[in-house]
Amino acid sequence: MLSLRYITALAATTALAAACSSDTEQADEAATEAVSTSEVADVDHTDPIASAMAAAPAAVSSAATIVTMGADGSMTTLREGPNGFTCMGDNPATPGPDPMCMDSNAMEWAMAWIGKQPPPTDKPGVMYMLAGGTDASNTDPYATGPSEGGAWIETGPHMMVVGSQAALNGYPDAAEPDTSVPYVMWAGTPYAHLMIPVE
Repeated sequence: MLSLRYITALAATTALAAACSSDTEQADEAATEAVSTSEVADVDHTDPIASAMAAAPAAVSSAATIVTMGADGSMTTLREGPNGFTCMGDNPATPGPDPMCMDSNAMEWAMAWIGKQPPPTDKPGVMYMLAGGTDASNTDPYATGPSEGGAWIETGPHMMVVGSQAALNGYPDAAEPDTSVPYVMWAGTPYAHLMIPVE
C-alpha cells in the first residue's frame, strides 16, 4: 500500500495494467503468479538498491531504474534501467519495510498525488510492493501518522492498480479494510486505488 513516506521519499507489466482496467479477476491471477518469481525474504533494507529490488519480481526489478528521493523532493538515480519501471527502497521512518516498484503510468499517478494534483483516471498503472507495506490511514492520502488511538495499517505482499476508476468497481472500500482480500484504498478521494494481496 502507499505510504506517506513517498511524499518525501517517492508497479506490473503493461499487459497486466491493461488487464486490471478491464478485468480485475485476470489481474488478481496475474498478481498471484507474479509474486512467485520474486524472493523478498532476508533482504537488507538498509541497502537502497537491494531494498528497491525486493519490491518486484526479479524479472522486473533487475532491469528497473533505482531511485531515492530526498526530503526536499529531489530525486537521485542510483541505477538506470531500460524497462520503464522505477523502484524505490524502504524508508526506515515507517514501521516496516515497504519498498515500491512502479510502471510509467503509476509513476505519473504518484507524482500527481505527491503534488496534490488531479491524477489520471483512465491510464491504468501498476505498482508492486512484494515486501508488504505500512500506512497511517486508509482514508486520508496525506495522513502523517495514525489517528489518535489508531494503528498503522499493515499489508502483506501486494500489488496496486492506480489511475483507473473502472478497476475499483465492486471492491470493498471500508475505512478499516480486510487486507487479506482486494480492497479500495483512499476511497472517495481522487487517489483511490485498488489493493491486490498476492499471498
